[in-house]
Amino acid sequence: MMQPADREFYASLPLFEAFEGVADEANYRPLPDGWWLAVADIVNSTGAIAEGRYKSVNMAGASVISALMNGLDEKNLAFVFGGDGALAAVPGTLAAKAKDVLAAAKTWVAEELGLELRAAIVPVSDVRASGFDMRVARFKASEEVSYAMFSGGGASWAEAEMKAGRYQIESAPPGTRPDLTGLSCRWNPIVSHHGAIVSIIAVPGESGIGPEYQALIGDIVALAEGEERGGHPVPENGPEPHLSVRGITAESRAVAPRGRRFLTWSLVAAQSLALFLCFRLGINFGPFDVKRYARDLASNSDFRKFDDALKMTIDVSLDRLRRIEERLKLGAAAGICRYGLHRQDSALMTCIVPTPMSRDHMHFIDGAAGGYAVAARNLKSALSQGDLSRTVDIPPAVKP
Repeated sequence: MMQPADREFYASLPLFEAFEGVADEANYRPLPDGWWLAVADIVNSTGAIAEGRYKSVNMAGASVISALMNGLDEKNLAFVFGGDGALAAVPGTLAAKAKDVLAAAKTWVAEELGLELRAAIVPVSDVRASGFDMRVARFKASEEVSYAMFSGGGASWAEAEMKAGRYQIESAPPGTRPDLTGLSCRWNPIVSHHGAIVSIIAVPGESGIGPEYQALIGDIVALAEGEERGGHPVPENGPEPHLSVRGITAESRAVAPRGRRFLTWSLVAAQSLALFLCFRLGINFGPFDVKRYARDLASNSDFRKFDDALKMTIDVSLDRLRRIEERLKLGAAAGICRYGLHRQDSALMTCIVPTPMSRDHMHFIDGAAGGYAVAARNLKSALSQGDLSRTVDIPPAVKP
């Protein structure tokens, strides 16, 4: 059966709406062999987070997505945000351009955020030649936004290859900037309303994504669903409005080069102040409907996803967190999964907002004090000790 044209493949995939469907292989389709994976992450992200630079780490990860969407002029990009990095699938016709975009992103992250972005572009054909697969599905988060989910082990293999030094991309010349139009980091951390913000990574065991793992996913999702709004960390009517000077500064660095930044900073600050007043006073600004925007902001958030593993950042009570961990522990003891958790007091939101007047703005959620990066570290710690049945320690809640 012939595949649709390269740039139509992902957009043509059917949507699924029940999140537990992320563990149902029937929702996934194989990426065409001619496609490539753009992979990136921050070197020593946990060290940067320990220094309190969690907002910069998330900004760097989201910048990869923003740069690819703008640089490839591809709004239907199949991507996943990983907190300290990102992965995107691109058609073969756009692979060379994607390489240039990633090179520019590496330079921007180094010069503006003081972080090292590692990046690679990997052929899907090499993934399959190594015994893995790359399958993608589209989860309908809201009426306006869908997110890609990946399975088959290819994403994890590509990331491991990148970290081993293969397929890597060199930085662009100094001063090179990607197009980061729409990248925004204006929101302050969103404090837990139920007890704890917990970031979870649950990787399939050796038997892979079978009925037992699907049942585990169903149980974890059901436990989270028992919390108000399924444990969504962003309130239904949007987060509490605050002015974030750090966020304004980060956004101005994304939009303008040095030398033209004061004017840009002033413009972003004015926009942020106007948005703050609209939210605080509940008033609309021309065609901008503040209540609808706030609802969309919550609906268009990727607080749960699947990228060769279940990944969730949820707001739950301590009792519900205990029950979730107990279920994961049972799954690990039975060899169904491997997992890592990290608990904190707040969630962090980084956004891509092409224009506040459109409803397709996207919002990436991570824990505000380590999130997925620390959960992944805890997972690796459990694996290195060779005891998958033991409980991964949940550190005390950390205030950002």
